[in-house]
Parts: sequence; C-alpha cells; structure tokens
Amino acid sequence: MASLPSIEFVAKDAPAKGVLVVLAGKDAGLAAGAGDAVRSLVSRAAGIAKFKGKHLATLDVLAPADVDADRLLVVGTHADKPLTDEDWLKLGGIIAAKTKGASEVTIHCERADGDVSAAEAAMLAAGASLRAYDFDLYKTKSSRKNGEDEPKVASKIALAVADVAAAMDAYAVQEAIAAGTMLARDLVNEPANVLGPVEFADRIAALSQQGIDVEILGEAQLRELKMGALLGVAQGSPRPPRLAIMRWNGGPDDEAPIAFVGKGVVFDTGGISIKPAGSMDEMKGDMGGAAAVVGVMRALAGRSAKVNAIGIVGLVENSVDGNAQRPGDIVTAMSGTTIEVLNTDAEGRLVLADALWYCQDRFKPKFMVNLATLTGAIIVALGNQHAGLFSNNDELSDRLLAAGIGAGEKVWRLPLAPEYDKMIEGKFADIKNIGGGRAAGAITAAQFLQRFVNDVPWAHLDVAGTAMGSPANEYNQSWASGFGVRLLDRLVSDHYQAG
Repeated sequence: MASLPSIEFVAKDAPAKGVLVVLAGKDAGLAAGAGDAVRSLVSRAAGIAKFKGKHLATLDVLAPADVDADRLLVVGTHADKPLTDEDWLKLGGIIAAKTKGASEVTIHCERADGDVSAAEAAMLAAGASLRAYDFDLYKTKSSRKNGEDEPKVASKIALAVADVAAAMDAYAVQEAIAAGTMLARDLVNEPANVLGPVEFADRIAALSQQGIDVEILGEAQLRELKMGALLGVAQGSPRPPRLAIMRWNGGPDDEAPIAFVGKGVVFDTGGISIKPAGSMDEMKGDMGGAAAVVGVMRALAGRSAKVNAIGIVGLVENSVDGNAQRPGDIVTAMSGTTIEVLNTDAEGRLVLADALWYCQDRFKPKFMVNLATLTGAIIVALGNQHAGLFSNNDELSDRLLAAGIGAGEKVWRLPLAPEYDKMIEGKFADIKNIGGGRAAGAITAAQFLQRFVNDVPWAHLDVAGTAMGSPANEYNQSWASGFGVRLLDRLVSDHYQAG
C-alpha cells in the first residue's frame, strides 16, 4: 500500500520547510501573514497567468530568495458560496497532488479574510491523506516506473495554524473517519480470491483492537436461526457464509442503539442466472455496502463517538455449482416469509432480508440504515453522482439527505408505495425476489427489503453507482470510493451522539 503523509500542526509563524503553500482569495489576494515578498511575487505572477484565486485553481512559482522554501504553491479558495467540508477535503487533495514527491510541505492556513479554522484545517489535512490512498498491494517493484515506489504525495505535511491544540483535536476526529474510509476502500479493492466470507469476517474480528465487540456467526448458527434466504444465496459456493456483528458501546448503557446493515456479497457471478462476462470482474465490489458498515464502525470507535451503534453484515459468495439454488426455488426467510427466487442474480436482497430481520429482532434499534450495491437500475436513474435513498421514515430520510450534502456523499430519495408491493407478490410463495420486468427495479428491490424491517424506522441506500467505479475526484483516486462512511458518520455526529 502507498504510504500516507505524516501530518503535523505547527504555529502559524513557524518557519516554512520544503514547499510553501499559501491560500489565495478573490483576485489572488493573500493574507498579510504571507509576507510582503510572497504577496508581491504572487501579485505579479497572478497577473501574468491570469490567476484569480478561484477555488481549487493553482499557481506554481519559485519562492522569493528571502523566503526559506524550495518552492511556492498558491491555491485558490475563492467561491461564490462559503466553503463546505468537502471543499476543504478537495483543497487538501489538490495540495497533495500538486506537491507529489516533495519531502516536506508547509501549508500556511490563513486567508485574506482571516485564519482557517481548526475544523477546516483538519478537513484539509484529511483530504491530503485520502488523496494519498493507493491500492498497490499486488504490484511488484518491477511493474513500477524505474522499479521504485513512486511517492503519491509529500512525505511530511505541516499545517501552520492559529490554534495548534484545537487543530490537533479536530484532526483526531477526521483522521478516524479517513481511516474508516480507507478501510472500506481496502475491502472493496481486494480480489475475491483473497477476500472470501471467512477472510472478510477475520478482518472484522481484528476491529476488536479498536474497542469494538465482534461476534461472528458461522453456517451452523445461521441454520439454527433459520436464515434460509441468506443460506440459499451461499449454497452454490464452497466458501461458507458468515454473519458478522459489530457493537460499539460509547453511549449510556440503557440507550437503544442505532444500526447499520450491509450487503456483503464478496463476489457475484449472478448464480445460475449468470451475469455476462463483460465487467464481471467488478463484482468483487458487490460487498461495498458491507465495507461501508465496517468502515463507519471503525470511524466511530476511532473517534470514541458517544453513541451505541450496531453494525451487521451478511457475508456470502454467489457462485455456481451443482448445489446452487435454481430459478423457481422457494426459500423461507428468518422472519417466516416465503420467497420465490425467480432470478438468482437478485441475491443481495435475500442476504439483507435475514440480516435486517435479525438486527431488529435482537437489538431493537432506534433505526436501521442498510447499504447495498443492490441494483443496476439505480445507476440508470441516478448515474454515479448520488446513491438511491428509500425510507419508511421522513425524519431519518431528511437527516440522511442533509448529512449527504454536508459530507459530500449525496443521496436522492425515491418513492416507496403500496402500488409497488403488488409487483413483488408471489405466485407460489408470499413474495418473489424480482418485480415485473425492467420497470422500477430499484424501487421494487427496496419494497422487498421493507418487508423485513418490522416497522422499525429504516432507510435503504442503494450504492451500486457510488461505492465502486464512481468518478475520481480531488481526494479519491481509487476505484473503490469508501462511499457511505463519511455520510453515516455525519448522520451520527449531527443527530445521535451524546454531548
């Protein structure tokens, strides 16, 4: 894996080392603290380059002789609206990209209109770390340029801030969230021959080192619980299923937990309803929902969030052999609901059916949010810019919408309605696992899941278009984005943690 930069915070009058980064506002205006020599040089260079200080624009110049820096990088911060948390992440990512290979970078965290806040500086630092992420675990040195590890970002980044202690405290939180995001990226990027259900469960078990209580249920236990829907998906693979339960107890002992549930199909051939060969390799990422749940649990523990949280992921491989379930099979879910399996490639909802029922039955949570790379239909509807949101609770839905905007992981609500229920009524069983044809595919999948939440406040996030293969941006250059970790952490921090 590519190494991450060392991050530190120093007093804003500390001497610069290596590359000096200054933040420009409207018309390339700099803070007085940048110094007369730097301000004069940037003013001249900006005029020649027509640099106006626009957000994320950069200007690279030689440092003045009387400034102890190797190079001067000017980064624009001017925008028509106040900068959001994601804007600061993007700034950090741009700075990391533009200072690639430097041994040291000093970022002067002051703008013409005042000091960058501790929270903003922390987001900027997190953006630099997230940009540094590179899943190169399986690349040998011979496949790299000149046979060496190419540095993706600077080795050391110092942020010169007005309040060092406050910035360090704020970064401790953002560092934990970034660690959770990168853990989710790791899990999605891993090949399926390395990360099967058992291996995935083993990685979750390692979270006990973070103070998370972990419980892993094996196949025999799942049979005792009568999880026929989940087990039906798993039966075509020689790799046994697992259900992983994570508990973070950071709130009052008597407080009901919040719950996150994830689809963890480590590889999806489609089963007997087999997928086309083209891009099937990407189905190693069909556990992106489970990865996000693991990542957010890691984030909550890492920042010692004052909340009781449950994370549950159903881990299976949807494969093909003589034991695989057939189209037309009928399975009985843990809830007792019977399901006609008309398409074995609509398997994620079967896994979630049992995981959701188990979660509400055992833990009685305040709410449940499930995440799943569930349907191609959601990509047709929303592309790769928003995840689909479905919910039986307006308050939870509104909070998720707001959290998505705040975290830069956007969701868009689609309808649930009794009329769609008719589309999944079974002919030979209670319900069937697909709707009628191509119409409303993402909605009928959500209607299916709603049958297993037992009226608990619930939201379903279809992340098929955002968890993997989504467009790269300033702080993510990875095929796996880690989508959902920042969104759910923001939901918790805004509404559900004590104090």
